[in-house]
Amino acid sequence: MDYAIPVKEEILNAAQKALEANGFAVSIAENAGEAKSKVLALIPEGAEVFTMTSMTLEALGIPKEINESGKYNSVRNKLNDPNTPAREKKRLGAAPEWTIGSVNAVAATGSLLNGSNTGSQLGAYAYGADHVIFVVGAQKIAPSVDEAIKRIYDYVLPKETLRARAAYNLPEFNSFVSKLLITNREVIRGRTTIVLVKEAVGF
Repeated sequence: MDYAIPVKEEILNAAQKALEANGFAVSIAENAGEAKSKVLALIPEGAEVFTMTSMTLEALGIPKEINESGKYNSVRNKLNDPNTPAREKKRLGAAPEWTIGSVNAVAATGSLLNGSNTGSQLGAYAYGADHVIFVVGAQKIAPSVDEAIKRIYDYVLPKETLRARAAYNLPEFNSFVSKLLITNREVIRGRTTIVLVKEAVGF
């Protein structure tokens, strides 16, 4: 597979149906701008929101809107505050009211996959957050869980290593898939909303 190219619309639609059958709420956006509008329409003003580190979110301008507009109770701002105790930061990050992020891959059979070096985002995704929103470019859809895992190791991991080196000024750093979360089903129907974007967004 070419992991950078969006899948065809029929595959996108099939993935939507499979995800919905597994308890996820799914919306399709034509482009990044529409995806941003859909995400912001879901979140009430004043809500506690945690924006996860995500190139997809950055491409849409969502972190700036959530963390700088003053319309929301930003968890990210609290985590960046040196006066917030370390233990409190863990609690805030693990169980926010709303969390927004992306996934590394979607299996067209209806599963979501997230690899992580530290696992810092996985607790909120799996259980802690009351509401989860994933924005996912159509290039992230793979035909199976096995192919989705391959996408993470062969395509996402090298790009994440380069991103982290630049972001944290660590030229020798190598990221790892230390922890891998595979979500096959959302038990609380509607807790997790996925906005599938027809174009490539993030990596």
